[in-house]
Order: sequence, then structure tokens, then C-alpha cells
Amino acid sequence: MNAVPKIGFVSLGCPKALTDSELILTQLSAEGYTTSKTFEGADLVIVNTCGFIDDAVKESLDTISEALSTNGKVIVTGCLGAKADAKGHNLIKGLHPSVLAVTGPHATQEVMDAVHQYLPKPHDPFMDLVPAAGIKLTPKHFAYLKISEGCNHRCTFCIIPSMRGDLVSRPIGDILSEAAALLDSGVKELLIISQDTSAYGVDIKYQTGFFNGRPIKSRLFELVHALTELAEPYGAWIRLHYVYPYPSVDEIIPLMATGKVLPYLDIPFQHSHPDVLKRMRRPASGERNLERIMKWRAICPELVIRSTFIAGFPGETESEFEHLLDFLKEAQIDNAGCFAYSAIEGAEANNLPGMLPLELREDRKSRFMAVAQAVSAQKNKKLVGSTMQVLVDNAQSMGRAGGIGRSYRDAPEIDGIVRLIPPQRISKTFRTGEFIKVKILESHGHELVGMPI
Repeated sequence: MNAVPKIGFVSLGCPKALTDSELILTQLSAEGYTTSKTFEGADLVIVNTCGFIDDAVKESLDTISEALSTNGKVIVTGCLGAKADAKGHNLIKGLHPSVLAVTGPHATQEVMDAVHQYLPKPHDPFMDLVPAAGIKLTPKHFAYLKISEGCNHRCTFCIIPSMRGDLVSRPIGDILSEAAALLDSGVKELLIISQDTSAYGVDIKYQTGFFNGRPIKSRLFELVHALTELAEPYGAWIRLHYVYPYPSVDEIIPLMATGKVLPYLDIPFQHSHPDVLKRMRRPASGERNLERIMKWRAICPELVIRSTFIAGFPGETESEFEHLLDFLKEAQIDNAGCFAYSAIEGAEANNLPGMLPLELREDRKSRFMAVAQAVSAQKNKKLVGSTMQVLVDNAQSMGRAGGIGRSYRDAPEIDGIVRLIPPQRISKTFRTGEFIKVKILESHGHELVGMPI
């Protein structure tokens, strides 16, 4: 064993899983462990898994197999760790009995207990070596801020509640304290995440919490307003993800219109046809989504909406699918992704009548994406000639003063980019994590090309 214990770490899945990984890595660092870039160089490996769709399950299982064959000492955590096989036994333990320990998601203490058992912590760690914002897996200039765990909905295509449980809102004071530490550390963009951001505080009946001695109601509007107050002195962005289109979201749109919050909503619509939404058992009044979007855009014309959809849901007729395509065009969804329905083990939808052939599901996904990309490309063309604020993500990729950035319209890794070309008359070199003004010169699908001014 090395003098300082080394741990290999792999984080798979969504941003919610990423924040779980950050909590574990922060605790490991606080206790004096170090991380290894390779499985071979580690004394132990932790794999944070995803268990949502088949491809994610395969990636998680392949990573566990690789870690076991290369290192041999593996702890598994995350959503797949909570999944059972057909006989009700733990799936991971059944497939890989040599795994040291298996936990579900948001289980930092359980993971640490397993680490302590198989790799005792080093003597006398220096707590002051751990930054106040914790260990982050994102670049220094943006960070995910998780406000709750779990979900109270029981959508028929989803097994997340069985893995992550019901909604559990974080204390509002803890959220704001973490946000303040992140902003102090240099973060320029806070991405607010959860399974259902709009439902924040429902489980605790919107009880009043405290931050710096100030009472604040545990509700999304009050939380967002408090975050804007923290972010304003830093000029930082606040971006909202996983927002269900409840009427309560109406209150936040004026904050976007005044520039206090990015005019950007990530809304998981999944479909548009009322009958499909009923079979999906989706929350909110889906048939009013188009009306709500129009109302929001009347208040805030700059509003960008990104969403995900499912094509080929069991029983979906051609006319229901055409309804979805029409919705996509009418609602002018700026950034849309699509999954062909996947029969996830344990999902109620698998038992619905009318399971469509895989070829048809994939065909509808392709048709959907063709429409979605056309809508996005058309909207991006309208931006040519405008001047936009851009957050630089990579200042090194195109030489002096060039690089890659994002406007308010684009969340990292899931939306488009702004490719920055070196300006002809400016000698200044821009830095990653800096806000700059950019003149948009061209558009290519989801990609914009601009010159710093």
C-alpha cells in the first residue's frame, strides 16, 4: 500500500450523480486520501454508476468489469447500485460478487464507511487543504448546485424514484452557503439541478429556513431570488435545469426578463399529446404547455427552452407522433433531445399494450431530430449580426484570443457552443472562465461563430 492511500474514481451518469461524486471526493480529500488517474495506480476504485437507460447500464457494468480486472478492489455506488434483478437480489452483487461494497445514490457516508473498512484513512489529515467549495469535477468556472434528491412522481417510463426515493429538499441555508462558497471560489455559472426543481420545498411544506440569520421560505422562487442576490456582485449566471412547467414557474419569468436569472429553462416535456402524457403519467397539465410557453415568451422574448422527448412510447400512433412534431415547431423548442423508447427493466410502461418495433421507434427518433435540428438552426441564424455575452470555456483551442465559449442559450455539454475566432485588431488574450462580448458572424446548426469585440 502507498504511504498516502490512493483511490481511483469514475463518475458516470447525470449531473445529480456528479454532485454525489463531488461530495464523496470532498470527504476523501478532507480525510487525506489522494486520487489516482489510473486503476493500476490506485489502492482501491470507486465507481459511481448510472442505471437509467440500457446504454448507461452497459457503460456502468463495463466500467465495473474493467476496474475489477485491472485493480481488483472496487466499491460501487450510484443508481445502478440500488437496482435489483428479477429475483429481488442486488444486481451488482449478483453479476460481480467480488465487489467490496455496493450502495445506492446519495450515500456519501456509506461509501466512506466502506473505504475506511478496506483502505483505512491516513493519519492526521489537514482539513485546511480542502477548498471551501469542496472537490469539483467540473471546470473551475461552472458548477452544479443540487437543491433536492428524489422525486414524488411515478412516471411509467422511469425507475428513478425506486433508486433515489421520494423528494427530499435540502435545507435552504445549506444550499445558499454552498452557493456562496462556490462563487467565492471563482465559479461564474451555477447550474441548479434536482429531479424536479419546481417541487423544491413541497416535502417540507415550504418551511422557513435561515441563511446568515435571515429567514427565507424554502420555495423555488425565494431560493432563486436569494441566489440572484448572491450572484449579482460576481456577475455570475444562474441557470435552471429540470424545471417542470407548473404555474408556480410563472413567478420566475419576470426575474429572467430583468436579467437577474438566465432566460433559460430546461423542461423535460417528454411528449405533447394528452393521451400519451396520460399513459406516461406525467405531472402538470400537458395540454396547456404550449399556452404556457407563449405566455412566458410574451413576458420574456429572449427565453430559451431546452427539453427532452421520448419517441415511440408504447401505443404511440402516427397521429400522436405527428402531434409531437407539430408541438416542436409551434413551441419553437430551442434545443431538443430525443430518446427512442427503451424498455427499462422495472418500468411500468413495459406492460402497456402496443409496444412498437425497435426499428419504428428509431425511425421516429430520427424524424424528430430532423425537425428539432431544423428549428434550432433557424433560430441560430437569426442571431447572426447580434452581439452576445459569452462565457469562455476554452481559451486555448484556437490560439491567441480564440477558443470556445457559450452564450446564455447553451448549457455546458448538452447544448451548442460559440466558436471564437481571434479578433484582428485586439491584442488582448482572453482567459477560460471570463465573460466577453462577441459579435456573431456565422451559424452552423447548433454552433455559432463569433469574434470578440
